[in-house]
Amino acid sequence: MQPKLYVTNYPAGDFRAMPALGGGHALLKWVTSFPGNPARGLPTVSGLVVLSNAETGVVEALMDAGSVTALRTGAAAALAAETLGVPGGSAAVVGAGVNGRASARSLKALGRDVSLWDVDAERARSVAADLGVGVASSREDALGADVVVTVTPGKQILLPPGSLRRGQHVSLMGADGPGKAEIAVDEILRTSIYCDEWEQASHGGELAAAVEAGRITRADVTELGAVLIGERSGRADVDEITIFDSTGLAIQDLAIAIAAYERAGELDLPLLDL
Repeated sequence: MQPKLYVTNYPAGDFRAMPALGGGHALLKWVTSFPGNPARGLPTVSGLVVLSNAETGVVEALMDAGSVTALRTGAAAALAAETLGVPGGSAAVVGAGVNGRASARSLKALGRDVSLWDVDAERARSVAADLGVGVASSREDALGADVVVTVTPGKQILLPPGSLRRGQHVSLMGADGPGKAEIAVDEILRTSIYCDEWEQASHGGELAAAVEAGRITRADVTELGAVLIGERSGRADVDEITIFDSTGLAIQDLAIAIAAYERAGELDLPLLDL
């Protein structure tokens, strides 16, 4: 997997090209992030996933990039929370859009008591009712949960210096591009830092500002994958504050795409002879 390539058209949004190879398949995701789109009645995230056979190069499937991204984002948020968070605690998702919905659904599937908060209170209530989860009384209430998942456009700092308490875990899913942030640099320095992939996170994720300012280096950050395979340790004790910076990996998209492709026969889908 190579780091994602950004083609920017700021302030409107950006395009991303994300390739990956593995499991007998290759993938290219061409996906966008245009935060102003909901006001136009359009999705923030759109694009296509192309899945090919790795041995022949033949295209096997075309998938909606927004759907693949939502499944991947929700799974990554929940996996990080279960790996790094205190077991059995409360969970809250800040942001009830497509990816926030997927995150709440994934956390609920793992047995967490989940609540939702969104700037659009009606959307939070609607999504919560659909999923069978709670609604946080305020943003502050949501950000005070034992496990927090933030899935916002990344235009506003949600976690200023001193805001996190001992024992909390936060999966930071929104700041997936240059200039975006959901947590202050000074607050990052109070935590044990994890990310999905250093190369991406250090240039286009939540950690980028701290890296650019020389406040953190590669030695300060652990990749979640290293914890999952036992190369590095995770949470040390119940009082530790942990954060996970997710920039979104093409290899995760590939795993989702392969799973969907292998189960396509179970669904009533219009299959194309490619």
